[in-house]
Order: sequence, then C-alpha cells, then structure tokens
Amino acid sequence: MEPDDDLGLFGPDSVTWRVHAGPIMPVAGLRSLYLQALHPRAIAGVTQNSSFRADPWGRLGRTLQYLDTVLYGTTAEAEDAARRVRRRHATMRATDPDTGEEFRVDDPELLRWVHVAEVESFLTVALGTGLRLTPAEADSYHTEQRRAAALLGLDPATVPGTVADVADYYADIRPQLRITPDAAATFAFLSAPPLPTPPPTRLLRGLPLRLLINLGPPRLVWTGLATLAVSLLPAWARRHYGLPGLPTTDLSAAVSTRALHLALSPIPRHLYDSPRHKQAIARATRLGVPLPA
Repeated sequence: MEPDDDLGLFGPDSVTWRVHAGPIMPVAGLRSLYLQALHPRAIAGVTQNSSFRADPWGRLGRTLQYLDTVLYGTTAEAEDAARRVRRRHATMRATDPDTGEEFRVDDPELLRWVHVAEVESFLTVALGTGLRLTPAEADSYHTEQRRAAALLGLDPATVPGTVADVADYYADIRPQLRITPDAAATFAFLSAPPLPTPPPTRLLRGLPLRLLINLGPPRLVWTGLATLAVSLLPAWARRHYGLPGLPTTDLSAAVSTRALHLALSPIPRHLYDSPRHKQAIARATRLGVPLPA
C-alpha cells in the first residue's frame, strides 16, 4: 500500500470519525482529564513527571497532536507517534502517594484507565450533541478504539470493547478512585488555568493583555467550558469532587451540550479541522471513499 492510499487506523467509514467530528470535542477532552485525575496513581504519575502546570498549553498542544495523528494520520504516522510516546513512558517512574511504592507510569492498569476515561468521554459528549448512533454503533466505537489502546502497548483483549464493558469496568475500578491533594489541585488548575497571551501588536500595544484575557471574555468562555465538562461527568465522579450528583445536573448538562453544539454548528469545518484531518479527507476523496456527514 502506498502512503497516499492509507486511510489510517480508522478511516471515513468508521464510527470513530463520526464521533470525533465537530468543534465541541475539546469539552470531551477536558471532561476526561477531570475523570482521569480521580485515580490516585494516574494523577501522581502525571504530576510527578509532567510540566503541565508550567506549560499547560504546550502540553495540551502535544496531546492534541498525538490524538490527531492516531485519528487521521496514516498507519505509519500513528505507529511512529505511539512509538515515541511508549519510549518516553518507559523511562518514567512515580511514587504512590499512600504507600510510597515506586511504580511505572506505563503500568497497563494506568494506561487502561486513561484510555477508557478518554474514549468514554468522547462518546458521551458526541451523543450529548445529538449524534445518532445505534447501540451497535456505540459498541463499535469502543471496539475500534482498541486499536488506539494497542498502540500504547495494551493487549486489546483487556480493554473494554462495548458500552456494557465500560460500565462493568467503571463498577470494578470505582473503589480505587478518590479525591487526593493532587486531584484537588488538578481540578482547580483545569478550572482556572493561566490563559495564553498573544504577542503585542501595534493595535494592542499598551493594553494590559494578560489582565484582559484572564479576567475578561476569554476567562468567561473557559469557565463555561470547564463547568460544562464537569457537569457531564458521571454523578459518582462529581460526588468525589464534592459536587452535586443530582439528575437535574445531568439534565442541565444535556441541554447545555446540545445548545453549545447548535451554536457552533454554523462554523465552516475548514476553520476548525486540523491539517492532518484535511489531508485524510483529501486522500479519501481521491480514492472515492464516501465521507461521513
């Protein structure tokens, strides 16, 4: 197969491409971070090995670039990106906050938790926007995402492959989840991170940009997105953070998700599609493969 004929791990006919379409997907990524932080070892591994507090937007950009490559890159590009991630993770160690035991960051249990929290978040938000998937298609999304889990070294057979599998997995792991000082600090940081300040231009020179961005409309937008991401968490996860786990919260989150999706729908796709996604669409179009609506 020539590289230009390779549509990657998933391709336009996959459920994955349908789930990840749309500009609201960053809310799902934020939701998954709040969820992942509830695993004591997972969040300890991040805080002890990551510069995300010193460089949150750089870390976010690298994470999005990796996800974009896995979703829309060629098979070779996805495998190469995953190989670099595995190589970095293999050298990382962290200390258990309770026992003092040292553990590997690439422990399969931790990788599986991060994977499940991420893919379940994307599916939850996509369905919340009104994406119509049959139960079989929702299961197919989890089954397809086993390919992404395998890239990071997990045995696909050990990764939940259906909606029911995910529910069972959450039921099994919930006794291990709790709020720790690292989780609380991460919650606060994700809810109000320092926002990036653009370089001054002739038009903006002399204005207190950092103050305007961190206290003005950009801060209000981020607060709204973070609030929505938290409200979309499972009720049991919200209770860990000391927040209401009431059905009314679920209802308001569903309404807000649909409203935000409708508000963003008029934005032309070429304005938010990544270059790699555009390249994948171009390859599919050249090959005559139908694109998802």
